[in-house]
Amino acid sequence: MSSPTTVELLWGTRQPPRRGPKPSLTLGGIVGEAIALADADGLANLSMQRLAERLGYTKMSLYRYVPGKEQLTALMLDAALGEPPEPPEDTAGAERWREALRAWALAIFERYRAHRWALELAVGARPIGPNEMGWLEAAVTAMDGMGLTGPERLDTVVLLNGHVRSLAQQFVAGGDADLAEQVLRQFTETMDAAADRYPAVKAAFAEEAARSAHPPQAGEPSDALSFGIERVLDGLAVLVARRAAENDPTAGGPAA
Repeated sequence: MSSPTTVELLWGTRQPPRRGPKPSLTLGGIVGEAIALADADGLANLSMQRLAERLGYTKMSLYRYVPGKEQLTALMLDAALGEPPEPPEDTAGAERWREALRAWALAIFERYRAHRWALELAVGARPIGPNEMGWLEAAVTAMDGMGLTGPERLDTVVLLNGHVRSLAQQFVAGGDADLAEQVLRQFTETMDAAADRYPAVKAAFAEEAARSAHPPQAGEPSDALSFGIERVLDGLAVLVARRAAENDPTAGGPAA
């Protein structure tokens, strides 16, 4: 029997063999241990050999469940993403889509932050698993009734996810607190020495430092993540309002 493909493993469409010894491992258990290894040591240090040793089996025994690292990492990504958040129930009308997309963006940021290696895997043309597809479905569904086309909804997801990914990547790069502090100190010293050449940048960072020293007021974005999310949602709101006005006969626009 041929080895299962990545798609078959992700979607569970491969029929298990009816004969032979009872499996001593489970695919879910293998993937869970692989995630724990990657969380602790990084994706580069994950190997089938190390995973087998962690499970207490031989490397060859793992191949009965997953053919190789390519299939394993695809399963890890889908499991690490998990299911998307449920849409908010206490918001109705025009704000429902905004609350849903905000919750979606913040939630997927937390998934990326919890499993930093996922950023390496969630790129490029590749098989998509049911959980990852569920995240896309949740975001696209959140935009029901907004008057956006299908491609516009997909582009909105790309835009939101791109912003989230960029901030998550910075978080990963700054994971070493000592190194981050050293870089910040060097940057501050550089700006102090070259303030006359970059006065706008110096002033902006000075204002940022002052703002960081005081808790944000109600409704004020607390960081770059929230600020970017809100600006994307503001742009969508403007687009939706403009189209509604264009299609409102009482406002001089064409009839729907």
